[in-house]
Amino acid sequence: MEISALTRSVVKHNHAIIAPDGYINSNVPGWTGCTVNVIINEQMGARLAQTLITLREGGELKGQTQAAQIFFYVVEGQLQATVDGQEKTLTKGVYVYVPVEKTYLFQHPSEGTQVLTFHKVYEPLPGYETPGVLFGARDLAKAPIYMNDEALRIQELLPNELGFDMAVNIFTYDMGGHLPMVETHIMEHGLLYLEGQAIYVLDQQWYPVKKGDSIWMAPYCQQWATTMGKEPSVYIYYKNVNRFPTVL
Repeated sequence: MEISALTRSVVKHNHAIIAPDGYINSNVPGWTGCTVNVIINEQMGARLAQTLITLREGGELKGQTQAAQIFFYVVEGQLQATVDGQEKTLTKGVYVYVPVEKTYLFQHPSEGTQVLTFHKVYEPLPGYETPGVLFGARDLAKAPIYMNDEALRIQELLPNELGFDMAVNIFTYDMGGHLPMVETHIMEHGLLYLEGQAIYVLDQQWYPVKKGDSIWMAPYCQQWATTMGKEPSVYIYYKNVNRFPTVL
């Protein structure tokens, strides 16, 4: 018999581990025929939002971005996307970046399709155009070795250009892979584990994590990770980039 008072989820002032066992569904206007789990948002102290959407057959995601840009990534299944007039079938590992003030429609999902989203209020940069709609796909061949360690690979899903104020990457840790230092930095993270198991160290606390778990890391939350088990661990993560380190 399971004990309902136990969970691996932890919420601290500068980090959180969110396991699926504690999800409570939310309603989002325009998102129908689906369950929506808000994993990270401003009410926990973050400056981003992260959701996980599970669609039923006939489900639909319809809306228009306003102040916030949205990054959509298909975790499982497939569906049809129409973004600012561009149409494309999105399958597992395919994504679309939707900039501000653009319409989007996701429809005709296969049963159980899961979509991850990252949301961030866009900060324009004088002299640089707001990015346009961008489609892409996960591809290990586009993931170079990280810091000369063949056990670590990172694929950058958005261009490293100053018009973008957010980045989304996929980090693959092969067996024996671990971060080469304890990172301490200004960037905030939201992430979802796509594969495998790992140990993540946040603010000197050690946490076991696995596929389906999400993590929030506030700026300057110290972080380190290593893969665990008998297969690679893989996560997709957000970070804020390319803007002045002051809030005006």
